[in-house]
Amino acid sequence: MKRLLNTSVLILGLLLSLFAVAEEPYTQHMNIVYGEVHGTGLIMDVFTPKSTDAALPGHGLAIIDVVSGSFFSDRGKLEDHKEARMYDIYCGSGYTVFAVRPGSITKYTGREMNRHVKQGIRWVKAHAKEYGIDPDRLGITGASAGGYLATYAAVTGGAAPGKGDNGAYDTKVAAAAVFFPPTDFTLADWTQGPLKRFGPFFFRNGFDGRSSEQIATRTRDLSPRYQIGADTPPFLFIHGDADPLVDLEQSEVMVQALKDAGHEATLIVKAGGAHPWPTIYEEVAVMCDWFSEHLKKD
Repeated sequence: MKRLLNTSVLILGLLLSLFAVAEEPYTQHMNIVYGEVHGTGLIMDVFTPKSTDAALPGHGLAIIDVVSGSFFSDRGKLEDHKEARMYDIYCGSGYTVFAVRPGSITKYTGREMNRHVKQGIRWVKAHAKEYGIDPDRLGITGASAGGYLATYAAVTGGAAPGKGDNGAYDTKVAAAAVFFPPTDFTLADWTQGPLKRFGPFFFRNGFDGRSSEQIATRTRDLSPRYQIGADTPPFLFIHGDADPLVDLEQSEVMVQALKDAGHEATLIVKAGGAHPWPTIYEEVAVMCDWFSEHLKKD
């Protein structure tokens, strides 16, 4: 009996050791309201690093993670980011991560989602002291639809609006790194075939009753490729060359447009990469290192 008890204690100790190794390097704060639209709240989760080691590259810095897939922002999309080890990697490097959920296509248009992301940026800046982060050295990231929304916010960041919630704060970010985002909606016909389901992203009631001129104008206006501003930060794009949903061309044309406008932009092509790929956490680590290089003080 004593031997059995000792064996049980040993097994329990090993299991506890394994759990300790697997413990997340962050504390997750769920469903924090960062804005209000039509009487409903806009929410984010905040992941704060457990380590307070000032030697970590992300110490005192923050990343805004725009959580959206196919322009849906349910909690399942956030779980996808967890599976990609995004919060493990960033928080393990000392970053605080604000996982902003901008709403879904069933409720909001692309224009509204873009405004919601900027509301999130202003909220983060307004609460920077509370979280011990530098509001002037924010990074922004996202994947697919979230990558699009992060890209649009980064190229159109501007001065404080002067009114509304946190209106004293601007929406500029210091660096942007995204996975496989759509960047130019004019390269496809969104009124035909499977793409037509995204009509409510462009217009509240879809494409019905809209002229070809209206559709052309709206798809261009919502394309980051054509909205690059003077304050655009440095960019990193990572995109697979076997992506079946968002063609690699979408990142290629955006990188070229950024370079043509005099901005820093880098594209890493993942050979055989789909949407996403099983080892995407390796590229998340690459992004984390890139942020650490571009957000550090001179």
